[in-house]
Amino acid sequence: MTRMHMDKEKRKPDAEARRFAPISRRDFGRVALASLPLARASAKLDSRVHGVLIGAQSYSFRDRPLDAAIQAFVAVGLSECELSMGHVEPEQPRGPEGREALRKWRLTVPLDEIRSIRRKFDQAGIQLYAYAYNIHDDFTDDEIARGFEMAQALGVKYITSSATLSVSRRVAPLAEKYQIVVGMHGHSNIRDPNEFAKPESFEEAMKLSKYIGVNLDIGHFFAAGYDPVAYIAEHHERIVTLHIKDRRKNQGKNMPFGEGDTPIKEVLQLLKRKKYRIPANIEYEYEGGDSVAEVRKCFAYCKRALA
Repeated sequence: MTRMHMDKEKRKPDAEARRFAPISRRDFGRVALASLPLARASAKLDSRVHGVLIGAQSYSFRDRPLDAAIQAFVAVGLSECELSMGHVEPEQPRGPEGREALRKWRLTVPLDEIRSIRRKFDQAGIQLYAYAYNIHDDFTDDEIARGFEMAQALGVKYITSSATLSVSRRVAPLAEKYQIVVGMHGHSNIRDPNEFAKPESFEEAMKLSKYIGVNLDIGHFFAAGYDPVAYIAEHHERIVTLHIKDRRKNQGKNMPFGEGDTPIKEVLQLLKRKKYRIPANIEYEYEGGDSVAEVRKCFAYCKRALA
């Protein structure tokens, strides 16, 4: 049984590692998407729309376990996935005992079990792009390192993480050791200086290492009072993935795509116009019904926005 919620919270150097040296976005795109033909060799999934890769955070399918979530990607027609830790880790009861049991699992699970997850995505024709491993301040150093080992076993070059500025200082040297870029995921809590929300918080973390980047959630960023279009244009070379969602302005609620205030269309058009090779991952988080039906609506909206 897998955990269907997300906590709200060394390899040899290659061309991808040098992206944050920095290198050009064109070089990044060539390297970062190099594995796509292999990943969908057994199927014909391709969710690029006018050159923009539309995928999903598997948290969007948190109402079902891993195998069913993979089939949901296929049903919607999405060829790229940012894998939620909630689809990998076993569900544990809340409280200290559950927390210790989860830590023990992370440190002892055979990596072959993790590799088998990658094979499932390959067989379904879905590119596994990043592993969403939320690293909190109570993580031990071994527990943080284990996330990188899991990412290696999954065959991904990126980790995305709902983390904090304080823990990012421990993450940075491990990101350099494993040469895996960690995209820090932001929310909209601008009152807590330890949270990733303001542009300054991302900037502070990125100064720690070229292996620290941004997983920009455009809905949260906009609800916090910032312009995701301008931010992407300025920082696209350090953005690992985007989370596409719609929220009302001024800390407003999550809404169905097109009913909020977030400039989703403008963001997608920017990716199309500038040919930024950043996956735009749908994150279905508003109140709705069946996740497959809702993510299908989100995907249809993205297609219309890119027309």
